[in-house]
Amino acid sequence: MSTHRTLALQYAHNSQITFLEELKKFASIPSISTNPNHRGEIEKAAEWVASHLRSLGIDKVNIMPTSGHPVVYGELLAAGNHVPTILIYGHYDVQPAEPLELWESDAFTPTQRGDNLYGRGVSDMKGQVTASLNAVEAITRTGEFPINLKFLFEGEEEIGSPSLAAFISEHNDLLSCDFALNPDAGMIDADTPTITYALRGLAYFELRLYGPDHDLHSGTFGGVVHNPAQAMCELIAKMHDEQGRITLPGFYDKVRLIDPEERNELARLPMDTDFYLSQTGAPALWGEIGFTPVERAGARPTLEVNGILSGYTGPGGKTVLPAWSMAKISTRLVPDQDPLEVKQQFVRFIESNVPSTIKWELEPLHGGKPSISNRHSQAVNAMCGALEAVWGKYPVFKREGGSVPVVLQFKERLGVDTVNAGFSLYDDKAHSPNEKLNLTTWYRGIDALIHFFFNMAGES
Repeated sequence: MSTHRTLALQYAHNSQITFLEELKKFASIPSISTNPNHRGEIEKAAEWVASHLRSLGIDKVNIMPTSGHPVVYGELLAAGNHVPTILIYGHYDVQPAEPLELWESDAFTPTQRGDNLYGRGVSDMKGQVTASLNAVEAITRTGEFPINLKFLFEGEEEIGSPSLAAFISEHNDLLSCDFALNPDAGMIDADTPTITYALRGLAYFELRLYGPDHDLHSGTFGGVVHNPAQAMCELIAKMHDEQGRITLPGFYDKVRLIDPEERNELARLPMDTDFYLSQTGAPALWGEIGFTPVERAGARPTLEVNGILSGYTGPGGKTVLPAWSMAKISTRLVPDQDPLEVKQQFVRFIESNVPSTIKWELEPLHGGKPSISNRHSQAVNAMCGALEAVWGKYPVFKREGGSVPVVLQFKERLGVDTVNAGFSLYDDKAHSPNEKLNLTTWYRGIDALIHFFFNMAGES
């Protein structure tokens, strides 16, 4: 191990208390991107990130406007053209903290209890942002940085990054790099280092069914007029067959199959039936026949009903035949599915299955393509070595069931793969009350990032 790498690791270990205090200050800013009333806090969080970058000697730090919340940019390009340039991505916005009464301590007063830090955004993803900056600090304070860096921190990830694609396209040259690093990912558990190499896409819809032009008395008109709530239930029931497969016409035509080598890699994950039962509290698992739980959760597409609304849902009874029903329905997509094609498939399904007694409307709400990265790239190999150096074991590779649009945007607009490796845990309760960050894992993550940057430079 080089002297510089050793000194950087020592610096990080000696600075753990300082790093933690910095994270607490960052996480105390209620930078809630979905609420216009928090625009001031969004700007404060962006300035915190920019100020922190400047304190590390990062060049060309700039808070750059978008059509929404600003992007923070900076660069450190002193290492020359013979080494890679890594673009570090992160987001400084957070989810709302409600319901506030379920928090054991104030959501924006980060509080340590045992080995965990509790507060909104400490795991998703202010802890991951600061871990990256802490690793950079440890290296720059003990010598010259061995590779080139660029930084891109946005304030809209929690609302779907609506301004980011345009920003990347408009600043393509500024953001040019060899690889991207996205620490907005997690580990299966504290003892299992993890690299996420694939992310599912999304096609999200609101489906509305209409019957009569106003609510009716169910005693007078029941059995005469088709109930839109019943029609919605009948329609949703047809969206899966007895094998757990989705019945939208052509839905599986472009689904990329899992090859034997990848299937063996996924089988290494400690995520069997008992794992999912313990995480969910469900009485039993369900899903597409012929695939393991971990394959169904990341490598196969899904269709889920996210919410249904119709008629009277208040206390007591009201004998009403509702005029309409509504369902929120999301599909998670895998390579090489396209959300626009899935919309067309959905429309064909509705046209074939909605009875003439019912009118319908389908509104697309969100869409994003899936992404998959090369598991054998230079950057992934560097991260594998980094995680193994800290955890003493080779990392597992997993597909993520959710969606991270920026990864596909980097691929399509910058032509680069992204290494998705962060240090949040499944039980961190991101987006929920009492969100937490495991500090032991976080400190080890800082060490791993230090190793990663040196590995990218080819230094032993």
